[in-house]
Amino acid sequence: MSTLTAQEGIKTRSQYLRGTLKESLADGASGALAGDDTFVVKFHGSYIQDDRDSREERRAAKLEPDWTFMIRTRTPGGVLTPSQWLGVSQIARDYGNQGLRLTTRQAIQFHGIIKRELKATMAAINAQLIDTIAACGDVNRNVLCSPNPVETAAHAEVFEWSKRISEHLLPNTRAYHEIWLDGEKQNLEGVVEPIYGPTYLPRKFKTAVVIPPQNDVDVYAHDLGFIAIIENGQLQGFNVSVGGGLGTTHGNLKTYPRLADIIGFVTPEQTLAFAEAVLTTQRDFGDRTSRDNSKLKYTIIDRGLDWFKAEVERRLGFALPAPRPVGFTNQGDRFGWIEGHDGRWHLNLRIPAGRIRDEDGKPWLSGLEAIAGEHVGDFRVTPNQNLVIANVPASAKDRIDALVRQYALDLYEQQTPLQRDALACVALPTCPLAMAEAERYLPDLLGKVSALQAKYGLLQDPLVLRITGCPNGCARPYLAEVALIGKAAGRYNLLLGGSVRGDRLTVLYRENIAEPEFLSVLDGLLGRYAAERETGERFGDFVHRVGVLDGLKGVHRERGAA
Repeated sequence: MSTLTAQEGIKTRSQYLRGTLKESLADGASGALAGDDTFVVKFHGSYIQDDRDSREERRAAKLEPDWTFMIRTRTPGGVLTPSQWLGVSQIARDYGNQGLRLTTRQAIQFHGIIKRELKATMAAINAQLIDTIAACGDVNRNVLCSPNPVETAAHAEVFEWSKRISEHLLPNTRAYHEIWLDGEKQNLEGVVEPIYGPTYLPRKFKTAVVIPPQNDVDVYAHDLGFIAIIENGQLQGFNVSVGGGLGTTHGNLKTYPRLADIIGFVTPEQTLAFAEAVLTTQRDFGDRTSRDNSKLKYTIIDRGLDWFKAEVERRLGFALPAPRPVGFTNQGDRFGWIEGHDGRWHLNLRIPAGRIRDEDGKPWLSGLEAIAGEHVGDFRVTPNQNLVIANVPASAKDRIDALVRQYALDLYEQQTPLQRDALACVALPTCPLAMAEAERYLPDLLGKVSALQAKYGLLQDPLVLRITGCPNGCARPYLAEVALIGKAAGRYNLLLGGSVRGDRLTVLYRENIAEPEFLSVLDGLLGRYAAERETGERFGDFVHRVGVLDGLKGVHRERGAA
Protein backbone atom coordinates (compact mmCIF):
# COMPACT_ATOMS: atom_id res chain seq x y z
CA MET A 1 0.00 0.00 0.00
CA SER A 2 1.33 3.42 -0.94
CA THR A 3 2.27 5.83 1.83
CA LEU A 4 0.29 9.04 2.28
CA THR A 5 2.14 12.29 1.74
CA ALA A 6 3.57 14.21 4.68
CA GLN A 7 0.98 16.91 4.11
CA GLU A 8 -1.82 14.43 4.75
CA GLY A 9 -0.31 13.79 8.18
CA ILE A 10 -0.11 17.49 8.90
CA LYS A 11 -3.79 17.96 8.05
CA THR A 12 -4.73 14.97 10.22
CA ARG A 13 -2.83 16.40 13.20
CA SER A 14 -3.92 19.99 12.64
CA GLN A 15 -7.12 19.86 14.74
CA TYR A 16 -9.12 21.20 11.83
CA LEU A 17 -6.52 23.71 10.67
CA ARG A 18 -5.43 25.02 14.05
CA GLY A 19 -2.02 23.38 14.27
CA THR A 20 0.14 25.28 16.73
CA LEU A 21 -0.37 28.60 14.99
CA LYS A 22 -1.16 30.49 18.18
CA GLU A 23 2.09 29.29 19.76
CA SER A 24 4.09 30.03 16.61
CA LEU A 25 2.75 33.57 16.42
CA ALA A 26 3.69 34.17 20.07
CA ASP A 27 7.29 32.96 19.56
CA GLY A 28 9.41 36.09 19.14
CA ALA A 29 12.68 34.20 18.68
CA SER A 30 12.12 33.72 14.96
CA GLY A 31 10.43 35.54 12.12
CA ALA A 32 9.15 32.19 10.84
CA LEU A 33 6.51 29.73 11.98
CA ALA A 34 7.13 26.31 13.47
CA GLY A 35 7.45 23.36 11.04
CA ASP A 36 3.92 22.14 10.29
CA ASP A 37 2.44 25.59 10.75
CA THR A 38 4.06 26.85 7.53
CA PHE A 39 1.69 24.45 5.74
CA VAL A 40 -1.36 24.96 7.96
CA VAL A 41 -1.26 28.75 7.59
CA LYS A 42 -1.89 28.38 3.84
CA PHE A 43 -5.49 27.37 4.58
CA HIS A 44 -5.85 30.71 6.33
CA GLY A 45 -4.74 32.60 3.22
CA SER A 46 -1.04 33.18 3.87
CA TYR A 47 2.36 31.93 2.72
CA ILE A 48 5.70 32.46 4.39
CA GLN A 49 8.37 33.84 2.04
CA ASP A 50 11.91 35.12 2.20
CA ASP A 51 13.90 37.54 0.07
CA ARG A 52 16.00 35.26 -2.10
CA ASP A 53 18.13 38.21 -3.23
CA SER A 54 19.47 38.54 0.32
CA ARG A 55 19.47 34.86 1.28
CA GLU A 56 23.18 34.13 0.81
CA GLU A 57 24.28 37.39 2.41
CA ARG A 58 22.17 36.68 5.49
CA ARG A 59 23.41 33.10 5.66
CA ALA A 60 27.01 34.31 5.60
CA ALA A 61 26.18 36.71 8.43
CA LYS A 62 24.64 33.79 10.38
CA LEU A 63 21.20 35.41 10.24
CA GLU A 64 17.99 33.57 9.52
CA PRO A 65 16.35 34.34 6.16
CA ASP A 66 14.48 37.62 5.81
CA TRP A 67 11.11 36.04 6.55
CA THR A 68 7.91 37.84 5.61
CA PHE A 69 4.38 36.75 4.84
CA MET A 70 2.14 37.13 1.84
CA ILE A 71 -1.60 37.38 2.57
CA ARG A 72 -4.18 36.72 -0.14
CA THR A 73 -7.84 37.75 -0.01
CA ARG A 74 -10.90 35.68 -0.81
CA THR A 75 -12.83 38.06 -3.04
CA PRO A 76 -15.18 36.08 -5.35
CA GLY A 77 -15.24 37.69 -8.76
CA GLY A 78 -12.71 40.27 -7.56
CA VAL A 79 -15.34 42.83 -6.52
CA LEU A 80 -14.64 45.48 -3.85
CA THR A 81 -16.56 48.57 -2.84
CA PRO A 82 -14.75 51.96 -2.86
CA SER A 83 -14.69 51.81 0.95
CA GLN A 84 -13.07 48.37 0.86
CA TRP A 85 -10.54 49.59 -1.68
CA LEU A 86 -9.53 52.43 0.61
CA GLY A 87 -9.27 49.92 3.44
CA VAL A 88 -6.98 47.48 1.65
CA SER A 89 -4.86 50.33 0.37
CA GLN A 90 -4.35 51.58 3.91
CA ILE A 91 -3.48 48.07 5.07
CA ALA A 92 -0.74 47.94 2.44
CA ARG A 93 0.61 51.23 3.77
CA ASP A 94 0.36 50.25 7.45
CA TYR A 95 1.59 46.66 7.34
CA GLY A 96 2.84 45.67 3.90
CA ASN A 97 5.43 46.80 1.42
CA GLN A 98 3.51 49.96 0.47
CA GLY A 99 1.74 48.30 -2.42
CA LEU A 100 -0.93 45.86 -3.55
CA ARG A 101 -0.74 43.04 -6.05
CA LEU A 102 -3.71 41.97 -8.16
CA THR A 103 -3.63 38.26 -8.95
CA THR A 104 -4.80 36.07 -11.82
CA ARG A 105 -7.41 34.67 -9.40
CA GLN A 106 -9.01 38.10 -8.85
CA ALA A 107 -7.58 38.33 -5.35
CA ILE A 108 -5.49 41.03 -3.71
CA GLN A 109 -2.15 40.10 -2.22
CA PHE A 110 -0.30 41.94 0.50
CA HIS A 111 3.45 41.30 0.57
CA GLY A 112 6.11 42.03 3.16
CA ILE A 113 4.05 41.37 6.30
CA ILE A 114 6.26 40.50 9.28
CA LYS A 115 5.19 37.83 11.76
CA ARG A 116 4.52 40.10 14.71
CA GLU A 117 2.05 42.08 12.56
CA LEU A 118 0.44 39.10 10.85
CA LYS A 119 -2.53 38.86 13.22
CA ALA A 120 -3.14 42.61 13.17
CA THR A 121 -3.10 42.58 9.37
CA MET A 122 -5.60 39.72 9.25
CA ALA A 123 -7.88 41.57 11.66
CA ALA A 124 -7.62 44.75 9.57
CA ILE A 125 -8.57 42.83 6.41
CA ASN A 126 -11.60 41.33 8.14
CA ALA A 127 -12.62 44.76 9.40
CA GLN A 128 -13.20 45.61 5.73
CA LEU A 129 -15.66 42.68 5.50
CA ILE A 130 -13.09 40.79 3.46
CA ASP A 131 -11.52 37.55 4.60
CA THR A 132 -8.65 35.30 3.54
CA ILE A 133 -10.21 31.93 4.43
CA ALA A 134 -9.32 29.25 1.88
CA ALA A 135 -7.46 31.67 -0.36
CA CYS A 136 -4.65 29.07 -0.28
CA GLY A 137 -4.38 25.43 0.82
CA ASP A 138 -6.01 22.13 -0.17
CA VAL A 139 -9.49 23.59 -0.55
CA ASN A 140 -11.56 25.41 -3.13
CA ARG A 141 -9.71 28.66 -3.82
CA ASN A 142 -11.08 32.09 -4.74
CA VAL A 143 -13.86 31.67 -7.33
CA LEU A 144 -13.31 33.57 -10.57
CA CYS A 145 -16.06 35.35 -12.47
CA SER A 146 -16.10 37.41 -15.66
CA PRO A 147 -15.49 40.91 -14.29
CA ASN A 148 -17.00 43.35 -16.77
CA PRO A 149 -20.80 43.79 -16.47
CA VAL A 150 -21.29 45.16 -19.96
CA GLU A 151 -23.64 43.19 -22.17
CA THR A 152 -26.50 42.01 -20.00
CA ALA A 153 -28.27 42.45 -16.69
CA ALA A 154 -27.78 38.70 -16.17
CA HIS A 155 -24.14 39.42 -15.28
CA ALA A 156 -25.19 40.47 -11.78
CA GLU A 157 -27.00 37.16 -11.33
CA VAL A 158 -24.00 35.20 -12.60
CA PHE A 159 -21.72 37.08 -10.21
CA GLU A 160 -24.03 36.23 -7.30
CA TRP A 161 -23.67 32.55 -8.17
CA SER A 162 -19.88 32.86 -8.02
CA LYS A 163 -20.24 34.26 -4.51
CA ARG A 164 -22.64 31.50 -3.50
CA ILE A 165 -20.31 28.80 -4.84
CA SER A 166 -17.44 30.34 -2.87
CA GLU A 167 -19.47 30.47 0.34
CA HIS A 168 -20.87 26.97 -0.09
CA LEU A 169 -17.43 25.41 -0.54
CA LEU A 170 -15.79 27.14 2.43
CA PRO A 171 -14.30 25.02 5.24
CA ASN A 172 -16.58 24.76 8.26
CA THR A 173 -13.88 24.97 10.94
CA ARG A 174 -13.83 27.97 13.26
CA ALA A 175 -10.03 27.87 13.49
CA TYR A 176 -9.67 31.05 11.42
CA HIS A 177 -11.89 33.06 13.75
CA GLU A 178 -10.23 31.68 16.87
CA ILE A 179 -6.66 32.40 15.76
CA TRP A 180 -6.97 35.72 13.94
CA LEU A 181 -10.12 37.34 15.34
CA ASP A 182 -10.08 36.10 18.95
CA GLY A 183 -13.30 34.22 18.39
CA GLU A 184 -14.74 31.82 20.93
CA LYS A 185 -12.85 28.54 21.09
CA GLN A 186 -14.75 25.75 19.38
CA ASN A 187 -15.26 22.45 21.20
CA LEU A 188 -13.55 19.95 18.91
CA GLU A 189 -15.62 17.02 20.13
CA GLY A 190 -18.06 16.17 17.41
CA VAL A 191 -16.69 18.80 14.99
CA VAL A 192 -17.18 17.81 11.36
CA GLU A 193 -16.30 19.25 7.99
CA PRO A 194 -19.48 18.30 6.11
CA ILE A 195 -17.96 18.84 2.67
CA TYR A 196 -14.22 18.42 3.21
CA GLY A 197 -13.88 15.84 5.97
CA PRO A 198 -10.96 15.92 8.44
CA THR A 199 -8.18 15.98 5.83
CA TYR A 200 -9.75 18.37 3.29
CA LEU A 201 -8.77 17.83 -0.37
CA PRO A 202 -5.72 16.04 -1.76
CA ARG A 203 -4.61 19.32 -3.34
CA LYS A 204 -5.84 22.81 -4.25
CA PHE A 205 -9.08 23.11 -6.23
CA LYS A 206 -9.91 25.99 -8.55
CA THR A 207 -13.31 27.13 -9.82
CA ALA A 208 -14.25 29.69 -12.47
CA VAL A 209 -17.50 31.17 -13.78
CA VAL A 210 -17.49 32.72 -17.24
CA ILE A 211 -19.90 34.63 -19.47
CA PRO A 212 -19.35 33.90 -23.19
CA PRO A 213 -18.25 34.99 -25.68
CA GLN A 214 -15.29 36.47 -23.74
CA ASN A 215 -13.22 33.72 -22.09
CA ASP A 216 -11.63 36.24 -19.75
CA VAL A 217 -11.22 33.68 -16.94
CA ASP A 218 -9.60 30.96 -19.10
CA VAL A 219 -12.33 28.63 -17.91
CA TYR A 220 -10.79 25.43 -19.31
CA ALA A 221 -7.74 25.88 -17.07
CA HIS A 222 -9.70 25.11 -13.90
CA ASP A 223 -10.77 22.05 -11.96
CA LEU A 224 -14.38 23.18 -12.16
CA GLY A 225 -15.97 25.57 -14.62
CA PHE A 226 -19.42 27.12 -15.03
CA ILE A 227 -20.10 28.57 -18.49
CA ALA A 228 -23.15 30.84 -18.31
CA ILE A 229 -25.90 30.22 -20.85
CA ILE A 230 -27.82 33.44 -21.32
CA GLU A 231 -30.80 33.68 -23.66
CA ASN A 232 -32.77 36.88 -24.23
CA GLY A 233 -30.94 38.44 -21.30
CA GLN A 234 -31.96 35.67 -18.89
CA LEU A 235 -29.63 33.19 -17.22
CA GLN A 236 -30.75 29.68 -18.20
CA GLY A 237 -28.01 27.84 -16.34
CA PHE A 238 -24.44 26.72 -16.91
CA ASN A 239 -22.53 24.31 -19.09
CA VAL A 240 -20.21 22.63 -16.62
CA SER A 241 -16.58 21.60 -17.16
CA VAL A 242 -14.21 19.51 -15.07
CA GLY A 243 -10.57 18.48 -14.99
CA GLY A 244 -8.58 21.48 -16.14
CA GLY A 245 -5.25 22.40 -14.61
CA LEU A 246 -1.97 23.87 -15.80
CA GLY A 247 0.62 22.93 -13.20
CA THR A 248 3.43 20.56 -14.18
CA THR A 249 6.95 19.63 -13.06
CA HIS A 250 10.05 19.79 -15.27
CA GLY A 251 11.27 16.30 -16.09
CA ASN A 252 8.27 14.50 -14.59
CA LEU A 253 6.31 13.01 -17.48
CA LYS A 254 3.50 12.03 -15.12
CA THR A 255 2.61 15.70 -14.76
CA TYR A 256 1.16 17.87 -17.50
CA PRO A 257 -1.26 20.72 -18.21
CA ARG A 258 -4.74 19.64 -19.25
CA LEU A 259 -7.85 21.40 -20.55
CA ALA A 260 -11.18 20.75 -18.87
CA ASP A 261 -13.98 18.71 -20.46
CA ILE A 262 -17.56 19.97 -20.69
CA ILE A 263 -19.75 17.19 -19.27
CA GLY A 264 -23.25 18.65 -19.20
CA PHE A 265 -25.60 21.43 -18.18
CA VAL A 266 -27.07 22.48 -14.83
CA THR A 267 -29.81 24.94 -13.96
CA PRO A 268 -28.97 27.72 -11.52
CA GLU A 269 -30.78 25.83 -8.74
CA GLN A 270 -28.54 22.78 -9.33
CA THR A 271 -25.30 24.75 -9.26
CA LEU A 272 -24.29 24.31 -5.63
CA ALA A 273 -25.17 20.61 -5.54
CA PHE A 274 -23.10 20.02 -8.68
CA ALA A 275 -20.11 21.93 -7.30
CA GLU A 276 -20.27 19.89 -4.09
CA ALA A 277 -20.60 16.60 -5.97
CA VAL A 278 -17.49 17.30 -8.05
CA LEU A 279 -15.49 18.44 -5.03
CA THR A 280 -16.46 15.49 -2.85
CA THR A 281 -15.71 13.03 -5.65
CA GLN A 282 -12.21 14.48 -5.81
CA ARG A 283 -12.02 14.40 -2.01
CA ASP A 284 -12.79 10.69 -1.95
CA PHE A 285 -10.86 9.49 -5.01
CA GLY A 286 -8.01 11.97 -5.52
CA ASP A 287 -4.46 10.68 -5.03
CA ARG A 288 -3.20 11.41 -1.51
CA THR A 289 0.07 9.50 -1.98
CA SER A 290 1.66 11.97 -4.42
CA ARG A 291 1.37 15.75 -4.34
CA ASP A 292 2.50 15.80 -7.97
CA ASN A 293 -0.50 13.74 -9.09
CA SER A 294 -3.16 14.79 -6.61
CA LYS A 295 -5.14 17.26 -8.72
CA LEU A 296 -8.56 16.51 -10.19
CA LYS A 297 -7.19 16.27 -13.74
CA TYR A 298 -5.18 13.18 -12.75
CA THR A 299 -8.18 11.58 -11.03
CA ILE A 300 -10.11 11.93 -14.30
CA ILE A 301 -7.22 10.63 -16.39
CA ASP A 302 -6.67 7.66 -14.09
CA ARG A 303 -10.32 6.60 -13.77
CA GLY A 304 -11.76 7.93 -17.02
CA LEU A 305 -14.10 10.80 -17.77
CA ASP A 306 -17.12 8.49 -18.14
CA TRP A 307 -16.50 7.02 -14.69
CA PHE A 308 -16.10 10.48 -13.18
CA LYS A 309 -19.28 11.83 -14.74
CA ALA A 310 -21.23 8.75 -13.58
CA GLU A 311 -19.96 9.16 -10.02
CA VAL A 312 -20.91 12.84 -9.96
CA GLU A 313 -24.36 11.99 -11.30
CA ARG A 314 -24.76 9.28 -8.64
CA ARG A 315 -24.07 11.85 -5.93
CA LEU A 316 -26.43 14.34 -7.57
CA GLY A 317 -29.22 11.82 -7.99
CA PHE A 318 -29.88 12.77 -11.62
CA ALA A 319 -28.24 12.56 -15.05
CA LEU A 320 -26.72 15.71 -16.49
CA PRO A 321 -28.44 16.98 -19.64
CA ALA A 322 -26.31 17.64 -22.71
CA PRO A 323 -24.47 20.97 -22.75
CA ARG A 324 -25.99 23.88 -24.66
CA PRO A 325 -24.29 25.31 -27.77
CA VAL A 326 -21.76 27.97 -26.80
CA GLY A 327 -18.52 29.45 -28.09
CA PHE A 328 -15.75 31.86 -27.16
CA THR A 329 -14.11 34.54 -29.26
CA ASN A 330 -11.23 35.85 -27.17
CA GLN A 331 -9.21 35.79 -23.96
CA GLY A 332 -8.10 38.78 -21.98
CA ASP A 333 -9.58 42.13 -21.06
CA ARG A 334 -11.16 44.95 -23.03
CA PHE A 335 -9.37 48.17 -22.15
CA GLY A 336 -10.65 51.70 -21.87
CA TRP A 337 -14.17 52.98 -21.37
CA ILE A 338 -17.05 50.70 -22.30
CA GLU A 339 -20.71 51.66 -21.97
CA GLY A 340 -22.83 49.05 -20.27
CA HIS A 341 -26.30 47.83 -21.13
CA ASP A 342 -27.83 50.12 -18.48
CA GLY A 343 -26.05 53.37 -19.41
CA ARG A 344 -23.36 53.06 -16.75
CA TRP A 345 -19.71 53.03 -17.77
CA HIS A 346 -16.83 50.70 -17.01
CA LEU A 347 -13.14 51.60 -17.33
CA ASN A 348 -10.65 48.75 -17.65
CA LEU A 349 -7.19 49.90 -16.56
CA ARG A 350 -3.93 48.14 -17.43
CA ILE A 351 -1.91 47.18 -14.33
CA PRO A 352 1.30 45.39 -15.45
CA ALA A 353 1.89 42.26 -13.33
CA GLY A 354 -0.90 43.54 -11.07
CA ARG A 355 1.45 45.81 -9.07
CA ILE A 356 -0.11 48.93 -7.57
CA ARG A 357 2.17 51.28 -5.64
CA ASP A 358 3.44 54.84 -5.79
CA GLU A 359 6.48 55.16 -8.06
CA ASP A 360 8.10 58.01 -9.92
CA GLY A 361 5.67 59.03 -12.64
CA LYS A 362 3.15 56.37 -11.58
CA PRO A 363 1.49 57.30 -8.26
CA TRP A 364 -1.08 54.56 -8.74
CA LEU A 365 -1.78 53.66 -5.12
CA SER A 366 -2.58 57.29 -4.34
CA GLY A 367 -4.47 57.69 -7.59
CA LEU A 368 -6.81 54.78 -6.92
CA GLU A 369 -7.35 56.08 -3.40
CA ALA A 370 -8.40 59.42 -4.89
CA ILE A 371 -10.77 57.66 -7.29
CA ALA A 372 -12.21 55.51 -4.47
CA GLY A 373 -12.92 58.69 -2.53
CA GLU A 374 -15.33 59.84 -5.25
CA HIS A 375 -16.47 56.62 -6.95
CA VAL A 376 -20.01 55.36 -6.26
CA GLY A 377 -19.73 52.08 -8.18
CA ASP A 378 -17.24 49.34 -7.45
CA PHE A 379 -13.77 48.05 -8.30
CA ARG A 380 -13.27 44.72 -10.06
CA VAL A 381 -9.99 42.83 -10.23
CA THR A 382 -9.75 40.93 -13.51
CA PRO A 383 -8.27 37.43 -13.98
CA ASN A 384 -5.59 39.13 -16.07
CA GLN A 385 -4.17 41.24 -13.22
CA ASN A 386 -5.94 44.40 -14.31
CA LEU A 387 -8.58 46.58 -12.67
CA VAL A 388 -12.04 47.72 -13.76
CA ILE A 389 -13.52 50.90 -12.30
CA ALA A 390 -17.05 49.63 -12.76
CA ASN A 391 -20.56 51.05 -12.69
CA VAL A 392 -19.63 54.69 -13.18
CA PRO A 393 -22.69 56.92 -13.72
CA ALA A 394 -22.52 58.91 -16.93
CA SER A 395 -22.50 62.10 -14.85
CA ALA A 396 -19.28 61.00 -13.07
CA LYS A 397 -17.39 59.66 -16.08
CA ASP A 398 -15.46 62.84 -16.90
CA ARG A 399 -14.35 63.34 -13.28
CA ILE A 400 -13.12 59.75 -12.97
CA ASP A 401 -11.34 60.07 -16.30
CA ALA A 402 -9.63 63.26 -15.13
CA LEU A 403 -8.32 61.48 -12.02
CA VAL A 404 -7.10 58.57 -14.13
CA ARG A 405 -5.04 60.96 -16.23
CA GLN A 406 -3.86 63.02 -13.26
CA TYR A 407 -2.36 59.93 -11.64
CA ALA A 408 -0.99 58.39 -14.87
CA LEU A 409 -3.39 55.45 -14.76
CA ASP A 410 -4.07 55.81 -18.48
CA LEU A 411 -1.23 53.46 -19.36
CA TYR A 412 -3.57 51.35 -21.50
CA GLU A 413 -3.68 54.20 -24.04
CA GLN A 414 0.10 54.22 -24.39
CA GLN A 415 0.73 50.48 -24.69
CA THR A 416 0.57 48.14 -27.64
CA PRO A 417 -1.73 45.09 -27.63
CA LEU A 418 1.27 42.89 -26.74
CA GLN A 419 2.07 45.03 -23.69
CA ARG A 420 -1.55 45.25 -22.56
CA ASP A 421 -2.21 41.51 -22.69
CA ALA A 422 1.02 40.12 -21.23
CA LEU A 423 0.99 38.22 -17.93
CA ALA A 424 3.78 37.30 -15.52
CA CYS A 425 3.92 35.48 -12.21
CA VAL A 426 5.72 36.95 -9.19
CA ALA A 427 8.77 34.64 -9.44
CA LEU A 428 11.96 36.04 -7.90
CA PRO A 429 12.77 37.23 -5.33
CA THR A 430 9.91 36.02 -3.11
CA CYS A 431 8.52 32.83 -4.69
CA PRO A 432 10.40 29.79 -3.35
CA LEU A 433 9.59 27.76 -6.48
CA ALA A 434 10.93 30.23 -9.04
CA MET A 435 13.80 29.03 -11.20
CA ALA A 436 14.05 32.18 -13.33
CA GLU A 437 12.83 35.77 -13.43
CA ALA A 438 9.33 36.63 -14.63
CA GLU A 439 7.68 39.79 -13.26
CA ARG A 440 10.94 41.75 -12.97
CA TYR A 441 12.01 40.63 -16.45
CA LEU A 442 8.68 41.32 -18.15
CA PRO A 443 9.19 45.03 -19.06
CA ASP A 444 12.56 44.35 -20.69
CA LEU A 445 11.24 41.27 -22.47
CA LEU A 446 8.23 43.14 -23.85
CA GLY A 447 10.46 45.92 -25.12
CA LYS A 448 12.56 43.44 -27.11
CA VAL A 449 9.61 41.53 -28.52
CA SER A 450 7.92 44.83 -29.40
CA ALA A 451 11.01 45.79 -31.39
CA LEU A 452 10.66 42.57 -33.38
CA GLN A 453 7.00 43.29 -34.03
CA ALA A 454 7.86 46.80 -35.19
CA LYS A 455 10.45 45.36 -37.57
CA TYR A 456 7.68 43.54 -39.43
CA GLY A 457 4.90 46.11 -39.10
CA LEU A 458 3.10 44.11 -36.41
CA LEU A 459 3.28 46.54 -33.50
CA GLN A 460 -0.48 47.08 -33.35
CA ASP A 461 -1.32 43.42 -33.87
CA PRO A 462 -2.36 41.44 -30.76
CA LEU A 463 -0.06 38.73 -29.44
CA VAL A 464 -0.67 36.96 -26.10
CA LEU A 465 2.66 36.43 -24.31
CA ARG A 466 2.95 35.00 -20.81
CA ILE A 467 6.00 34.22 -18.69
CA THR A 468 6.47 32.27 -15.46
CA GLY A 469 9.49 31.54 -13.32
CA CYS A 470 8.63 27.84 -13.01
CA PRO A 471 6.29 25.30 -14.66
CA ASN A 472 3.44 25.59 -12.14
CA GLY A 473 1.43 27.80 -14.47
CA CYS A 474 0.39 30.67 -12.19
CA ALA A 475 0.13 33.14 -15.09
CA ARG A 476 -1.59 30.51 -17.28
CA PRO A 477 1.29 30.36 -19.80
CA TYR A 478 0.12 27.11 -21.37
CA LEU A 479 -2.82 28.99 -22.90
CA ALA A 480 -0.73 31.79 -24.46
CA GLU A 481 0.29 32.23 -28.08
CA VAL A 482 3.88 32.61 -26.87
CA ALA A 483 5.01 31.36 -23.47
CA LEU A 484 8.28 31.31 -21.58
CA ILE A 485 8.54 28.84 -18.69
CA GLY A 486 11.50 29.30 -16.34
CA LYS A 487 14.03 26.45 -16.33
CA ALA A 488 17.09 28.05 -14.68
CA ALA A 489 18.55 31.52 -14.16
CA GLY A 490 18.18 33.28 -17.51
CA ARG A 491 16.93 30.13 -19.27
CA TYR A 492 13.42 29.20 -20.38
CA ASN A 493 11.37 26.69 -22.29
CA LEU A 494 9.68 28.36 -25.27
CA LEU A 495 6.14 27.18 -26.02
CA LEU A 496 3.95 28.30 -28.90
CA GLY A 497 0.52 27.94 -30.37
CA GLY A 498 -2.13 28.49 -27.71
CA SER A 499 -5.52 29.68 -28.88
CA VAL A 500 -6.84 33.13 -28.04
CA ARG A 501 -10.16 31.45 -27.28
CA GLY A 502 -8.46 29.64 -24.41
CA ASP A 503 -9.35 26.22 -25.82
CA ARG A 504 -5.96 24.99 -27.07
CA LEU A 505 -2.73 24.42 -25.18
CA THR A 506 0.75 25.43 -26.25
CA VAL A 507 3.36 23.08 -27.70
CA LEU A 508 6.97 22.92 -26.51
CA TYR A 509 9.06 24.45 -29.32
CA ARG A 510 12.52 24.92 -27.77
CA GLU A 511 13.80 23.73 -24.41
CA ASN A 512 16.17 25.41 -21.96
CA ILE A 513 17.21 28.37 -24.08
CA ALA A 514 18.44 31.86 -23.20
CA GLU A 515 17.25 35.23 -24.46
CA PRO A 516 19.33 35.45 -27.66
CA GLU A 517 17.97 32.14 -28.93
CA PHE A 518 14.30 32.70 -28.16
CA LEU A 519 14.43 36.20 -29.61
CA SER A 520 16.03 34.76 -32.73
CA VAL A 521 13.28 32.16 -32.99
CA LEU A 522 10.57 34.80 -32.60
CA ASP A 523 12.30 37.03 -35.14
CA GLY A 524 12.05 34.35 -37.78
CA LEU A 525 8.50 33.31 -36.94
CA LEU A 526 7.16 36.85 -36.77
CA GLY A 527 8.73 37.53 -40.15
CA ARG A 528 6.93 34.51 -41.62
CA TYR A 529 3.71 35.50 -39.89
CA ALA A 530 3.80 38.99 -41.39
CA ALA A 531 4.39 37.59 -44.88
CA GLU A 532 2.19 34.47 -44.87
CA ARG A 533 -0.75 35.04 -42.52
CA GLU A 534 -4.32 35.01 -43.68
CA THR A 535 -6.68 37.91 -43.08
CA GLY A 536 -7.49 38.16 -39.39
CA GLU A 537 -5.37 35.12 -38.50
CA ARG A 538 -3.80 35.14 -35.05
CA PHE A 539 -0.21 34.08 -34.45
CA GLY A 540 -1.20 31.04 -32.37
CA ASP A 541 -3.39 29.74 -35.18
CA PHE A 542 -0.78 30.57 -37.81
CA VAL A 543 2.02 28.43 -36.34
CA HIS A 544 -0.33 25.45 -36.39
CA ARG A 545 -1.65 26.05 -39.92
CA VAL A 546 1.76 26.38 -41.57
CA GLY A 547 3.20 23.35 -39.78
CA VAL A 548 5.71 25.06 -37.50
CA LEU A 549 4.70 22.76 -34.67
CA ASP A 550 4.24 19.56 -36.67
CA GLY A 551 5.93 16.59 -35.04
CA LEU A 552 6.83 18.43 -31.86
CA LYS A 553 5.93 17.00 -28.49
CA GLY A 554 3.42 18.77 -26.32
CA VAL A 555 3.83 19.08 -22.58
CA HIS A 556 0.15 18.44 -21.98
CA ARG A 557 -2.56 15.82 -22.05
CA GLU A 558 -5.49 16.44 -24.36
CA ARG A 559 -9.06 16.48 -23.12
CA GLY A 560 -10.43 13.05 -22.38
CA ALA A 561 -7.16 11.26 -23.16
CA ALA A 562 -6.58 8.09 -21.20
